[in-house]
Amino acid sequence: MGMKDQFQDKAEQIKQQAKEKVGRQDERERERGERGEPMSERSRRETEREQREAEDRFDQDYDV
Repeated sequence: MGMKDQFQDKAEQIKQQAKEKVGRQDERERERGERGEPMSERSRRETEREQREAEDRFDQDYDV
């Protein structure tokens, strides 16, 4: 296995971990909303925007 393969494998592993973390965060947000503590529409949009920006930066960092 060459270095390129190792970096690609590591990048894929990190991407998967990030996706799992996002999924857990989404579940927690839904649970909070169901308990009567809904996020305001503005804060929800800001959170989604920040999340997209973080994912974009991550993808740019690991694009080969």
